[in-house]
Amino acid sequence: MAYVIAQPCIGVKDTACVEVCPVDCIHPTGNEPGFDASPQLFIDPDTCTDCGMCMHECPVAAIFPESEVPAEWHDFIERNAAHFRAK
Repeated sequence: MAYVIAQPCIGVKDTACVEVCPVDCIHPTGNEPGFDASPQLFIDPDTCTDCGMCMHECPVAAIFPESEVPAEWHDFIERNAAHFRAK
């Protein structure tokens, strides 16, 4: 199970979660190409170690364990995974 970034991140992209992630699985970071064009940040499900540090740091409560993503935001599970498949 990985963590998933959902709707509340759109338009906010606060990078506090990026700063605390011990495995660098949240992208794009503020200094990466595509940061400005991306509507939100994404968590790589293949790299995430489920530590939960990002969830506690997110100021807009946009990060959930995959099993706890609210039903109305379940499509964000695939959005996060698809972001990394496209690379």
